[in-house]
Amino acid sequence: MIRLLYIIILLSINISIFAADILFSQYSPNKNVKVTITKQSEYIIAEVRYKEKIIVPEIRLGIQEFKENFYKQLSYVGVSDKGFVTSQYTNIHGKKKNCKNKGSAFTLLLENSKNKRLNIEFVVYDDGISFRYVLANQELGDLRFIKEFTTYHIPKEAGRWIQRYISHYEGDFLYEKGNEISKGEWGYPALIHYNKYWALFTEANNDRTYCATHLSNIDDITCYQVVYPHKEEGNGLGEVYPVASTPWASPWRVVILGELKNIVESTLVEDVSKPCSIRNTDWIKPGSSSWVYWAYNHGTKDYKICKEYVDLAVAMQWEYVLFDWEWDQMSNGGTIEDAVRYAISKGVKPLIWYNSGGEHNNVLSTPRDRLVTKENRKKEFARLKELGIAGIKIDFFESDKQNMMKYYLDILDDAADYELMVNFHGCTVPRGWSRTYPNLMTMEAVYGAEQYNNSAYMTEAAARLNCIYPFTRNVIGPMDYTPVAFTNSRHPHQTSNTHELALSVIFESGIQHWADRPDSFYKLSNAGKDFMRNVPVAWDEIYFVDGIPGDFVILARRKGKDWYLAGINGSNFNRNFAVKLDFLSLGVKYKAKLFVDGLNINDIKEESGLFIKSNDIQVKCLPQGGFVAHFSVLEE
Repeated sequence: MIRLLYIIILLSINISIFAADILFSQYSPNKNVKVTITKQSEYIIAEVRYKEKIIVPEIRLGIQEFKENFYKQLSYVGVSDKGFVTSQYTNIHGKKKNCKNKGSAFTLLLENSKNKRLNIEFVVYDDGISFRYVLANQELGDLRFIKEFTTYHIPKEAGRWIQRYISHYEGDFLYEKGNEISKGEWGYPALIHYNKYWALFTEANNDRTYCATHLSNIDDITCYQVVYPHKEEGNGLGEVYPVASTPWASPWRVVILGELKNIVESTLVEDVSKPCSIRNTDWIKPGSSSWVYWAYNHGTKDYKICKEYVDLAVAMQWEYVLFDWEWDQMSNGGTIEDAVRYAISKGVKPLIWYNSGGEHNNVLSTPRDRLVTKENRKKEFARLKELGIAGIKIDFFESDKQNMMKYYLDILDDAADYELMVNFHGCTVPRGWSRTYPNLMTMEAVYGAEQYNNSAYMTEAAARLNCIYPFTRNVIGPMDYTPVAFTNSRHPHQTSNTHELALSVIFESGIQHWADRPDSFYKLSNAGKDFMRNVPVAWDEIYFVDGIPGDFVILARRKGKDWYLAGINGSNFNRNFAVKLDFLSLGVKYKAKLFVDGLNINDIKEESGLFIKSNDIQVKCLPQGGFVAHFSVLEE
């Protein structure tokens, strides 16, 4: 009976392959990832395996242009351009300085019923796959896309961490499985666990020729189709259906695969994106920033409060201060120009906020409408450069339509001309742009620490979400979570102070905006202040130690010879961790400063010691607690 059941299960898992015509198969260079292309009835299908385990049983392929249907009744012509592609580049900021990836490439050649050619380019990497649609036939001329049919079949038994789609991507990541799966529309990235392994779905290399997309399982709870933005997004401004002209290529559809280590450490989103377009990047400087909004909300109106945050940056040796919304209404002793001059006189570089403005949003917060047209944008950027402003935070985009993709990229282009770094807020998720435009330092698109101002929900959700983001949102690009808050905002936090301190390492952002009040940082111990002064924001290497989404996470990051180790507890009970120091260099002695939970959530306990690679660290964490350590080479 058991043997019969095993045979039935085996047949059910592979039935799609048995019932289809196998057209082509391709392994990744290390043979861990395999893509098999089949034709099933009228459809072209891709199946994805990791270590011979089916992870994505079916990816249905196709796209519809208003003149030509490239979905049903596609004929297989063949495969071309087989070979290897290598991506190798150096990052100014991000999770890894020197990035290198190699994939096995092939192009699937298809024709529709009118003998019009659709090419689908695939690259099979050791840590995932990417594919995109290509229309190269010049005869097609102008294009208008009606629908994309790309659909990922995710079995009911797969666990999934997904966020309901909203154009600013500031929502919870729900866990669903089996009969608990709900229908709806879902934002990128989407994480699944199936057949022992993991997959993260997203897209990359979006340009001006297409919109951003998201996923929908409204028609079938197990089938997540790539869909276009909603008509009402951006206050109804902009077309839903993207337009382009041949030759044309879609954004890359990206699936990161493997162990959780593969997911967390992957740079695949940047790997498939266009190389850096900025010739001189010497002015792009990652760093830490003081930030007034979290503590004072309307504090940027107040010149004296802004001076306090400049002084905080000086005391903590942080590079930047961010003057957030309402700086154009500054009073109480000075104007924004006075605040900028004061910051520069103290050796602190000012950053400044803008409402993206225009007809695409109804948010009245000022300054707005100064960046909408190229003429006004360049005029404003020239003024900022003259004032000595180092970067801009731009908010409230509220749409994933094609016109907004163009707006994002136009801003990045023009900002680079005036040597301005950029932080997008109220925005879409990262799509590889930080590689093409390294002046894009960070993006929000996360339910972050500002929610302690906005929603009581954050009080209960924070610890769990903090243990999800390293496996989801922060995998695909820099994340302006605005971490590290020891005191309370409008809605108090339940995470321990050590948990908060650990977020400085757990979360990656090219400019890290530290959230709390000046007094909170001043009250840290000397060791705590030294840690906050020196913790990097741009890293040479990332090393996933251990974790489970929503439960706990332990990461190590390297800068130069120094390693930083951090762990956070997402649960409501005490945890004991035995952390192996496998990431340390062999034969090297390290001195370490550790910060661990004390007797209560407000108590940070400090420890120190000497360590080598073969050692481990025993750590006790409070509920929603954490720990963090700095390892530096012991000079003998």
